[in-house]
Amino acid sequence: MPLRDRDLSPTVSPGTPTTSLRERALEVLLAPELAHVVALVCWQDGDSVVVADSRGRSALAADGTTTLLEGADPVADQDPYSDADRCYPLAGVRLHGLFAGATELGRAPDLAVVHTGDHDFRDHGGHVGEHGSLNGLQSRAPLLLSGAGVSARGVLDRFCRTVDVGATLAHLSGGDLTDLEGTPLPEAVPGAKHVVGLLWDGAPCAEVLALAASGDLPNVARLLARGCAFRGGAVAEFPSVTLVNHTCALTGVGPGRHGIVNNAYYDRMAGTQVVPNSHATWHEAMQHLRPGIRTVWERLPEGAASACVNEPCDTGATYSTFGLIRAAHGGGTGSLVTSLPDAAGDPHATAAHVEQTDYAWGTQIDAVGLEQVLGLWREGEPPLLTWWNTTLTDGAHHVAGPGTPMARDALRDADRRLGAFLDLLDARGLTDDVTVLLTADHGMQGSVPGVVGDWDAALTAAGIPFRDEANGFLYLGDDVVGGA
Repeated sequence: MPLRDRDLSPTVSPGTPTTSLRERALEVLLAPELAHVVALVCWQDGDSVVVADSRGRSALAADGTTTLLEGADPVADQDPYSDADRCYPLAGVRLHGLFAGATELGRAPDLAVVHTGDHDFRDHGGHVGEHGSLNGLQSRAPLLLSGAGVSARGVLDRFCRTVDVGATLAHLSGGDLTDLEGTPLPEAVPGAKHVVGLLWDGAPCAEVLALAASGDLPNVARLLARGCAFRGGAVAEFPSVTLVNHTCALTGVGPGRHGIVNNAYYDRMAGTQVVPNSHATWHEAMQHLRPGIRTVWERLPEGAASACVNEPCDTGATYSTFGLIRAAHGGGTGSLVTSLPDAAGDPHATAAHVEQTDYAWGTQIDAVGLEQVLGLWREGEPPLLTWWNTTLTDGAHHVAGPGTPMARDALRDADRRLGAFLDLLDARGLTDDVTVLLTADHGMQGSVPGVVGDWDAALTAAGIPFRDEANGFLYLGDDVVGGA
């Protein structure tokens, strides 16, 4: 039975670990010898979320209020504009966005371990460039608004949350705003005939703004000339990973509400591992959405046309890339690979990198995405709402790290594809009829070679029964060990 059809009314999660087991695990995780890789450990305790590091503990309320429990406050720095490694913008609100709801759903971890920004865990599936942390640098996505209904104001000292993206898209499109966690951005005024949302996966906020200012992203600059950008960007919900925040951006609610709590997690109620974020499972990811949660597509006015390009959060969209794949290939995506265009022949790609496997794959996916968007807008009446996900920007940042030539060239490639779309709008005389929102799902941070460590080995040595999903979601107790 698809999970959206299951009865998931609130209940007590089976297998909830005892306080003594949690404290034993904390003693291991917060030991000084792991402090170079463990920035924070977080867990739900009644109505609070507790955060701890090797120096102290604090309890965070849902409204962001912090109560120091012992030692030094681990989240004392919550400056929303800071990219300091131990700065955690909106820590309380974001942590409650995960634990509030996900615990009763049986998916929240018993302990969420936040990596330090320097942690190099490539031997455990990590990358040179990483995200997922609560810190500002890994969480800060760009936020740019342009076109109809948006005043040309340049870069503003503003920030928002990823859930605000969903609320803004619904607001601009005349959709239903009932029961959203996000708030529509006042800088975006409804009235445009068409709304376009662009997500450049993994694109760091500061890098996008800097390259636009330097002339390296002329088409982002072209948007900015007709709108505004937030210096603090859009702060990702926690964890700052891909599918969590794609779903937040297109539902307007946090992970605890929509139920996609990580790229991989353990479902205590089903007694199984769930991996919704992979090339093999993206097309089916929305079956894990909590029943009753509506996407932006399901909030649009009745009969409105919509298009969801290269995006897994597609439930309710009139046109959907993954919907076509599900229909054409019996629910699988494997046969799609054979139909992708040659990356080496892509006029928008940086030729120096197309032999690199991940760069080539991202280029192929994004070439198909551009062709879909141009096809939808080339003639006739375009959709009321179009969402266009770009893949290469994330892959190149993972492979090479932020600020590197490969990562910047991936942003330049995305900018060239954006330019092709903007040129089409100009040619059709549609530019003044469109509001554009550009964002990402998270930021990115470079790991430091040699800063290695493994809390799993330490927990195992201490005899603590656990499973570790997505490198940091710890589920404790004998009942989860060896689960499917």
